Amino acid sequence: MKARVMADGRVSLPVELRKKHGLVHGGEIIVEDAGDTIILRTVDQAVARAQAISRKLVAGKTGASVEDFLADRAREAKAE
Repeated sequence: MKARVMADGRVSLPVELRKKHGLVHGGEIIVEDAGDTIILRTVDQAVARAQAISRKLVAGKTGASVEDFLADRAREAKAE
């Protein structure tokens, strides 16, 4: 598919893509410069990708959960 970049930097995405990715009424996207490629992601896609990466990074590590972090903060606050 083709998209047009206007002189002022606006990008017009084909309606099929906007429908498929829930951008029919507009919305924000994340633009990633990947060297020789430009990647466009919806905010939901970017969040899901970040969550998947985080899960891989902390998988099997003790003390890496949100609950562990909050428990540490609570212990620190109690110690003050």
